[in-house]
Amino acid sequence: MGLDRGDLPARVLGTRLLDDFSLELTGKDADALEEASAVLPPGTRVNVTFLAHEDFSMRVHAARAVRRLGFRPVPHVSARRLRSTAELDEFLAALADVGAAEDICVVAGDPDAPAGPYGDSLAVIRSGLLGKHGVRQVSVTGYPEGHPRIDRSTLWRALEDKRAALQQQSLGMTVITQFGFDPAPVLHWLEEVRDRGIDAPVRIGVPGPAGVKRLLRYARRFGVQSSAGIAQKYGFSLTNLLGTAGPGRFVDNLGQHLDPVVHGDVLLHFYTFGGIQATAQWIRDHAMVTR
Repeated sequence: MGLDRGDLPARVLGTRLLDDFSLELTGKDADALEEASAVLPPGTRVNVTFLAHEDFSMRVHAARAVRRLGFRPVPHVSARRLRSTAELDEFLAALADVGAAEDICVVAGDPDAPAGPYGDSLAVIRSGLLGKHGVRQVSVTGYPEGHPRIDRSTLWRALEDKRAALQQQSLGMTVITQFGFDPAPVLHWLEEVRDRGIDAPVRIGVPGPAGVKRLLRYARRFGVQSSAGIAQKYGFSLTNLLGTAGPGRFVDNLGQHLDPVVHGDVLLHFYTFGGIQATAQWIRDHAMVTR
């Protein structure tokens, strides 16, 4: 189930969470990544999102930039935004041409109705096209607090089906979760993941430092719990929306309660919300303080 860290103290575990983190950017953020590159460790995994207003060339350009800067590109493939099998084939081929197809993230995508033949991420995985283009590792999504439009039993079945489909194709799997403000449901969800026999590495979604208004806007969009008590625990107030909040309390609390025997191999994935430089700087500073 990954690294054997059962003999490490909780404080060390909290610090180790920042040793192999990943983060996320959009196609238009490639220049910002270059500015932040000085404070990011070489080989950092950088996910490149698949947004509706960005075309394939912009996404491929961003993935190429990630690789050029010495990081590991993890391009997203959004199932419901794909208009045809040929389009998926073309996108994967373009990623392979720039050395960015080995590690990808497959998501269903926001549209309620698919633009083409892929209704969800499992359909993309089952297409048979991933291995053809050199994909070796596939990230899929996890939802510790559930999904606003999908019931929990369906979410669990989907995760188990993706694991089975990837195993059949000899492809590795990583789970990247939606972000949250409260470690408690994350820890409970991780226990159930392992109880269900899923031993893949899990990257827990963490918001990078951002304005409180922005954090709450994304929280509402993705169904993330943000009650007054949870907000206070995280480090901001629902009555003061003008400030900014960082994930220090969340990361420290999560690290203090992780048990590798129970929770398995757990890492962090930072949602930067356009603030790559601020997120990279926060990670470096927080790691230095906690060591």
